[in-house]
Amino acid sequence: DQGTAEKVAGDCRQKYLYYLCSRKTHTTMNNKKATILIILLLVVDQVVKLLVKCNMTLGQSIHVAGDWFQLYFVENPGFAYGMQLGDGQWGKLVLSLFRIVASCGIGWYIWDLINRQKAPTGVVVGFAMILAGALGNIIDSAVYGLIFSESTYTSVATFLPEAGGYASFLHGKVVDMLYFPLFTIREMPSWLSWMADADGSWTFFSPVFNIADSYITCAVVYLILFQNKYFK
Repeated sequence: DQGTAEKVAGDCRQKYLYYLCSRKTHTTMNNKKATILIILLLVVDQVVKLLVKCNMTLGQSIHVAGDWFQLYFVENPGFAYGMQLGDGQWGKLVLSLFRIVASCGIGWYIWDLINRQKAPTGVVVGFAMILAGALGNIIDSAVYGLIFSESTYTSVATFLPEAGGYASFLHGKVVDMLYFPLFTIREMPSWLSWMADADGSWTFFSPVFNIADSYITCAVVYLILFQNKYFK
């Protein structure tokens, strides 16, 4: 009869609405997909670094798009964008160990996001990018010193040199190459002299970084701007 038909229709609508709601809250990213994404990001980062390390001398610059986008080969023993933790080998070792511990924590958190919290795909992708960036720089510091000779301003590094690598385990330098000097102010005002270089000029954007650094930066900005509701 009509009453039974209306009841069945109502039940169907409720089930359909529940299905739609469950689709919005359930992630489409599983452990396998997240792992594949992290590996792909790592491969891109490492391929670019190896190409630079094996083909460019320290300080060499290749202009990709005018002066504002360059491949500029530098190495740093510290954080992203050339920042360092203290001086000497102890600072480098502490930083490398910190990266490893932090990466383990991020890896566990990604597993928790997927399997317990059922987080949206965007959140999982953001943290996968952060983990890939951290692992990319860990590989540099852990392995590059063992398998490469020292890069200099006159010679390209040698892969698996007979005399051994230039540094011990966890003491290698991170390869940086992305340089975007978008514009330069030749003479800074006196009240901004603290920002100027030795010649009195100031360049935006002066830090040299790598693809792993950009993964972390882009992921953090993305999570803050577009996924902040999930953390409220």
